[in-house]
Amino acid sequence: MLARKNWHDKHFETLGFGSRLADAVAKSMGSWKFIIVQTILVVLWMTLNLIAFTKHWDVYPFILLNLVFSTQAAYAAPIIMMAQNRQNERDRTQAQADYQTNVDAKLEIEALTRKLNSIEVDKLDKIIRMLEQLEKQT
Repeated sequence: MLARKNWHDKHFETLGFGSRLADAVAKSMGSWKFIIVQTILVVLWMTLNLIAFTKHWDVYPFILLNLVFSTQAAYAAPIIMMAQNRQNERDRTQAQADYQTNVDAKLEIEALTRKLNSIEVDKLDKIIRMLEQLEKQT
């Protein structure tokens, strides 16, 4: 049996390579794994530069490290903003799908209510006819 695609699957299929890449980068940069790995790399960078015996590639105050962080931030900020914009689009799409589902459910409930009322009226009419027939017989 084939599963029906939900709104998220349909939306994901419309994304291009750049959008998917931006979402993946934003997802990884917003994780504890990224923070821990980056912290380890920074501590390692500083430690190696402080205790290096012969060649310091980035002496204290670690200007190259600051440049790396600035470059990372310059690229990370717009990528994360693109991912947030897409998340807003997904939220709007989901809200619209939820709204449509609610409208459809409301229409079905109203139709069922009308049908139940009709059945109830038919039952009452039959009971009244049966009572009238009983009165005629007695």
